[in-house]
Amino acid sequence: MSEVEPEFLARMARKYIWWKRAPDAVARPDRVIAQVMDIGEWRDVMVLAEQAGDARLADVLANAEIGQFTPRSWAYWHYRLGRAPAEAPPPMPKRRVG
Repeated sequence: MSEVEPEFLARMARKYIWWKRAPDAVARPDRVIAQVMDIGEWRDVMVLAEQAGDARLADVLANAEIGQFTPRSWAYWHYRLGRAPAEAPPPMPKRRVG
């Protein structure tokens, strides 16, 4: 899988995970990537996609935690990465009790 440049990842952490210190956020790079995929500005998303590559983005999507993606982003990324048709994305991650 492709690696995202550390400087870019730190900048994205400061911008999109503002409630944590950047070094703490960068310790979980897939969390930073998911946040950019979900709420990132178009330019940031395009740089991320170029650096990370589709395989890495698909892995982040496949291992998403509950609440990391909005339904709109979930559908977009499944379609964009060729994982599902736009009109039929898979169910989003759900909390399981018991």
